[in-house]
Amino acid sequence: MSEKIIASLGGKNIILETGKLAKQADGAVTVQLGDTIVLVAAVAATKAKEGQDFFPLTVDYREKAAAAGKFPGGYFKREGRPTEKEILTCRLTDRPIRPLFPKGWYNEVQVQTVLLSADGQNDPDILSIIGASASLMVSDIPWAGPLGAVRVGRVQGQFVANPTHEEQAESDLDLVYVGNQNDVVMFEGGAREISEADFNAALKFAHQAIQPLIVAQNELVAKAGKKKREITLKIVPDEILSEAKQLAGDRFIPALLTPGKLARESACNAIKDEVGAKLVEKFGAERVTPFVVNDAFYYIQKEAVRSLILNSGKRLDGRGFDQIRSISSEVGVLPRSHGSAIFARGETQAVTLATLGTGDDVQEFDSYTGGSNEKKFILHYNFPNFSVGETGRISGPGRREIGHGALAERSLEPMIPTENYPYTIRVTSEIMESNGSTSMASVCGGTLALMDAGVPMIRPVAGISVGICTEGEKTIGKYQLLTDIIGWEDAYCDMDCKIAGTERGITGFQLDLKLKGLPHNIMTEAVEKARVARLSILAEMAKTISQPRKELSQYAPRIEVVRINPEKIGALIGPGGKNIKKLVEESGCEIDIQDDGTVNIFSVSAEGMKIAKDAIVGMSAEAEIGKIYRGKVVTVKEFGAFVEFLPGKDGLVHISELANFRVKKTEDVVKVGDEISVKCLGIDEKGRVRLSRKAAMEERDREQNAGAVPAEA
Repeated sequence: MSEKIIASLGGKNIILETGKLAKQADGAVTVQLGDTIVLVAAVAATKAKEGQDFFPLTVDYREKAAAAGKFPGGYFKREGRPTEKEILTCRLTDRPIRPLFPKGWYNEVQVQTVLLSADGQNDPDILSIIGASASLMVSDIPWAGPLGAVRVGRVQGQFVANPTHEEQAESDLDLVYVGNQNDVVMFEGGAREISEADFNAALKFAHQAIQPLIVAQNELVAKAGKKKREITLKIVPDEILSEAKQLAGDRFIPALLTPGKLARESACNAIKDEVGAKLVEKFGAERVTPFVVNDAFYYIQKEAVRSLILNSGKRLDGRGFDQIRSISSEVGVLPRSHGSAIFARGETQAVTLATLGTGDDVQEFDSYTGGSNEKKFILHYNFPNFSVGETGRISGPGRREIGHGALAERSLEPMIPTENYPYTIRVTSEIMESNGSTSMASVCGGTLALMDAGVPMIRPVAGISVGICTEGEKTIGKYQLLTDIIGWEDAYCDMDCKIAGTERGITGFQLDLKLKGLPHNIMTEAVEKARVARLSILAEMAKTISQPRKELSQYAPRIEVVRINPEKIGALIGPGGKNIKKLVEESGCEIDIQDDGTVNIFSVSAEGMKIAKDAIVGMSAEAEIGKIYRGKVVTVKEFGAFVEFLPGKDGLVHISELANFRVKKTEDVVKVGDEISVKCLGIDEKGRVRLSRKAAMEERDREQNAGAVPAEA
């Protein structure tokens, strides 16, 4: 029997229903907003795999073309590998639910979302998060929910809950917020330089907006929820953990304070290897497995790191809690790229490259859920194994790389010029070293590379990550915020809050927590610390380059913009694209024609640019009465000759206008292929042009008599 609950959110109804579809899943819920519907199903294995030593959670989100009444693109007409949009929605769904599973429970869990209906106005990504929470709540899977989720926009100064795509197009904020009854759990999104005060107000608005979803899920559980299953947690036995602590003693403190990431890891691993061998000797290899050793020392190191921060007031690398690591940067480091930079913050280093392209380089993609289906600004992020001194499988970008790239892209995009800016722009961030917040290094390096390329950015953008170390599992008592966290502070502490922006406001943000939630007053503190750090980083970047270069790289395509009458577009393109293809081949240029008659000509050759521009101006030019043209005879008739005086444009020179004497036969004066000068005498109501060779010759004679250099007739 199905159960349905309706939650009103921002004046719109969100419908949760369970018991109708996917009844063999441990928990399955459909979520509907407008005519957009997703199914989310959750299943957990009945037992953990032998030797499993991590929590294997898989979150998947897939869009079906049929949901929007469309066919998939491509030869096979079937959905293939997940798109970037699908991968980003997987991450949005995964990150808030992951911390709420029991620690030490290693049964495999899969949460799968399928888009069943898309109305083109309401984005299903928010519904996927809500459905994941609801499906886990009604299932027998142990999970500490519920969570509510909402997208917040700001249209004409007013916050809007779950704006449609049309509303979002007018919004200067795109905030995805996830929270529980009391606290923030995750957020992500971008903005057009929103102030910190307005950002905090948006978080509070979002938190109030999700409360009906929390209530609705609890009601759904009361009606249709399953009893939670009994579970066994895989944890280190107390006696082994106690012995490990005793054997390690106080040696972890100086090891953790060792300068340098690799040296610190080496010092800690040496203690772990020594103590691990002694534990095996005392308790036996059957009890002291590699999992037991690793888990015990994760706990010991975590405890030591947190004690150093909270009790001794020390960070692992000796910095103050608000201190940013040393920053260095260079631009123009790669001679053939259109723009390049190196940005380093401590042991985090990114090489960034900016490439300017044409209209043909715009990224196009299938869009089943509404919104734009192309991008003119793209940022790609790559994270090779050597950046952390490791080996591993080498493959294409994974979910993490796509997510980090999307965050950096969101942060920079509001400052990229769009009004009449013809270039498609791609930034690539190649991570050379990693020890904390490479995505924010990509934002800083991306800004430097773009300015080095001469892209007229509105303002430079920088980003920083703020962490937190807390005391207490269920409630936060003592805590310490950490500006510019390093890798081990991310691993052993509780938060990674990334905020990017300009001197005027925030442009990109992302929050991940290991806690079950964070109070808003602490979040406000973190936002302010990020602002202060961001301004400091921007000042350091300005020492390297403060304004976009005035000149583009010699290897970047130059552009000329020609505006023609939209009615001339067909003539410019020609039948089957014949004219434009020929022009591209002759000039070597790329030519982008817009519906409004704007023609963008891209070329790295001045000569090719001139050929293309002259031809386009000629093809689109209108005949001017009284103007003399140089043309070619294309047809000879008894009554005169037709002359192509503009590309694709013919006019008639009547036999009486061929010469200043009586002409008996047209062929006596001109033949096909001759080039002659003609003067435009007039244009009739049907657009037919009257030309005169005689008038052109008479004007030539007048100029000659006046001492001017004659035009050959």
